Amino acid sequence: MYLVAALLVALPFVSSAPAMVLEERLTPILPSQDVFYAVPDNLESFKPGTILQHRKPPAPIAAFGVSKANIKDSHQILYRTTDSHDNATATVLTVLVPHNADYTKVMSYQVAEDAPSLDCAPSYALQLASAAGGPLGTIITQAEMLLIEAVLEQGWIVIVPDFQGPKGAFLANKLAGQAILDGIRAASQSFSYTGIAERPTVAMWGYSGGGITSAWAAELQPIYAPELEIAGAAVGGIEPNIRTAVDEINRGPFAGLIAAGMIGLSNEYPALADRMIQDLKPEHRKDFDKMKRQCLTANAVEFAFKDVKSMFKDGFITSPANLDIIEANALGKAAPKMPIFLYKSVFDEVSPIQETDDVYEFYCSHGTPVQYERDMLSEHGVAAVTGAPRALSFLIDVMNGRRPVTKCSRKTVISSLLDFQAAKVLPGFILDTLLDLLGKPIGPSFFG
Repeated sequence: MYLVAALLVALPFVSSAPAMVLEERLTPILPSQDVFYAVPDNLESFKPGTILQHRKPPAPIAAFGVSKANIKDSHQILYRTTDSHDNATATVLTVLVPHNADYTKVMSYQVAEDAPSLDCAPSYALQLASAAGGPLGTIITQAEMLLIEAVLEQGWIVIVPDFQGPKGAFLANKLAGQAILDGIRAASQSFSYTGIAERPTVAMWGYSGGGITSAWAAELQPIYAPELEIAGAAVGGIEPNIRTAVDEINRGPFAGLIAAGMIGLSNEYPALADRMIQDLKPEHRKDFDKMKRQCLTANAVEFAFKDVKSMFKDGFITSPANLDIIEANALGKAAPKMPIFLYKSVFDEVSPIQETDDVYEFYCSHGTPVQYERDMLSEHGVAAVTGAPRALSFLIDVMNGRRPVTKCSRKTVISSLLDFQAAKVLPGFILDTLLDLLGKPIGPSFFG
């Protein structure tokens, strides 16, 4: 929620922009009604990452759903991936190409979708006039377009996977990690229409719901996609242990994530869905059914400060069968081989800092080079914004062949914005964001 507030600061600059000419805005068809998203039959014979079909997005890409991004090109790719049960499935990748692109560099950016509905997918939410999931339903995904544009300004291709898959399986993190890696595979096979090189330099970035899934992809890569060479990953605001996060956010402003997460997992685990039907108290069923059609912001408002745990019969969340599913989707299953930039607010109210400290220790003890920054002057949503310039600085280094991390280091800072590396990036970061909203062609050759 706070991510939206921080990024919305830029919007007053847009209202008087001459480039913001009002266009006819036709709402794109929802993914649940769009045959492009349908999972084909008999996918088992295709390798993970195989492109099944592709197209231009039905509507232009836009920040906040209203400010058309002046990029060179965009594509949507339906590709084969693997679900949590090792079954073949398919999902969609959005490919964004800036002006003056370097086709040898690709950034996989994971948004914080955090909603149990296919209609909240970033491939839809990033389009002009997209409208899904209740009031301001996908505003966070739309706001993250500003961070995506900061990446595009480097000249890199950005790919954005619908990592929750065709069922809106929020918190099914094994599925998500595999979908991210298969999205990279698919992008690397798309030269004929995207121009992406066959073996590009690749990195990953994500925060919160996009951070934990990026970390899952990093953990899975050595076994699931060993042929992929990923230069590094910037991972922020992670929630390593879902069980602990439930206790942290219940009765708070993020309580809706509990309900959304249980529905998302039930979309992937049928046995959990059956138990939810049995154990959800009748007076709350209408609200939970409504959540299945809403996106992050609407669900957050609907369930804010409610005792979501009490909406189930006693012991539902902590039952052994449900804890097994929750544990199966927790971080810390394996150590990544790539360099990691890890950032987190010390006062994160979604997940305690100690659990991210533990992930850092686990990775380091197993040989992963990790640069870990703990930010004092922030909370969960604020760190998404204040940590972004430092994350981008790390990504610039790894994408240009530099190794900013060769061993583990951990430091606690007053604010990530005060870091020297962040300070070098920040002025251009802010100026480009404002100019991009005003319609400037997005790409490295058009300013500076």
